Amino acid sequence: MSTKVEMKDIVNLSQARWFVYPGSEIYGWLANSWDYGPYGSLLKENIKNLWIQAFVQKRTDMMLLDSSILLNPKVWVASWHVGWFSDPLIDDKNTKERFRADKLLEDLIEKLADKAWGLQAKYGVSNLIPESWSLEKQTEVMRWEKVKNPNTWEVWDWTDAKKFNLMFRTSQWVTEDSSSTIYLRPETAQGIFVDFPNVLRTSRRKIPFGVAQVWKAFRNEITPGNFIFRTREFEQMEIEYFCEPGKDLEVHAQWKNDCKNFLISTLWIKEENIRMRDHDQDELSHYSNATTDIEYKFPFGWWELWGIADRTDFDLKAHMSESKQDMSYFDPINNRKFVPYVIEPSVWLNRLFLTVLADAYTTDGEGENTRIYLKLDPKVAPIKVWVLPVVKKIGEDAKKVFTQLSEDFMCEYDEVGTIGKRYARFDEIWTPFCVTIDSDNFAKNKVTVRFRDSMEQEIVDLNELNEFLRKKMK
Repeated sequence: MSTKVEMKDIVNLSQARWFVYPGSEIYGWLANSWDYGPYGSLLKENIKNLWIQAFVQKRTDMMLLDSSILLNPKVWVASWHVGWFSDPLIDDKNTKERFRADKLLEDLIEKLADKAWGLQAKYGVSNLIPESWSLEKQTEVMRWEKVKNPNTWEVWDWTDAKKFNLMFRTSQWVTEDSSSTIYLRPETAQGIFVDFPNVLRTSRRKIPFGVAQVWKAFRNEITPGNFIFRTREFEQMEIEYFCEPGKDLEVHAQWKNDCKNFLISTLWIKEENIRMRDHDQDELSHYSNATTDIEYKFPFGWWELWGIADRTDFDLKAHMSESKQDMSYFDPINNRKFVPYVIEPSVWLNRLFLTVLADAYTTDGEGENTRIYLKLDPKVAPIKVWVLPVVKKIGEDAKKVFTQLSEDFMCEYDEVGTIGKRYARFDEIWTPFCVTIDSDNFAKNKVTVRFRDSMEQEIVDLNELNEFLRKKMK
């Protein structure tokens, strides 16, 4: 059994087995846009629902919110997104191509390996995290280290690195002027923050408590790539957990454990493919008291999957100042008023989807006997039960079984091809159970259940089939 996987393997499987398609493909594709196919949509919904179940349904201190994508532009002024939410970009003067300077420098550092530490003394930088370097320093290193254009592999004359705002602008009303400018939200967090007074008033919750949200966000990324890892349109699963100042680091530590446990215990992600990385002091965002990234070993290297940030009281105080509305909390036990600190665990659903595919991708055998499949937990698998008549002529009987099972499970029906080839297709997307119908057993009110993992089979009475599978799912 082999679990080594390259990105091309995941992309090929995704497109061949209805997981992810290129967006607008009949028109030549819109770069970096992806559509989730029938199985991809189900897999994504399963991951999302398991996240909601773990962090909202099973907790007494959590609530769910669905805020608007379009918010008053003043929201983004208060949160520093207008003017500050940007990437460092640098242009190749010869090809006119634009790149993220910090990402090209990260690639340089990775290639230099142990020799990269020499950059600190040579350029007077305190770390090897280019994102935290000044624009002037990024430009200097790009030029003097003769960093190559990743598309042409030539060294050209780089422009000065400049900031590029990532928010998508649009207009409301009929006219297009500065007064009508609004933005597609670049994150879901601010919708939670501006609704904090409403949630506090209507829920009557006592701190600590959290608000979760799952929905779309948009960033005009200049260098998206690696399939669905970094896209301009994505889904975030975010939590803003409000707590008492002074207790924030303790709460932050707990959320780090909770998020890691979700990956391992709920999604079956292999622990050896996960690592926790605490941000250095000079790497922290302006609002952060502490930040930890859960990184995953993707086929293209270790990259951030889940960020857990201690945002202090920055956001609530910023909105309090801009809106002139009270964003504080009154503690009835200690008879005092304060602005809560906030812990934010944030993960892109798209990246979690890619993580599940990469971690589950498995091959058995060699050459023509190679078996490719996704070793998914039954909870995550897009299709739980596949219903198969042995021959097409008993399809009507098999469809009755499908109707019975679909009351409780997401099922698929297939009567095309040999039974062996159909089993292979269903194994590839890792369907936990196949229910096979043949005339002799059906006459006795029985069917055959095939188990994906062991490939063993068991004859089960139709009246007991749903409950039998329900128990096996656990």
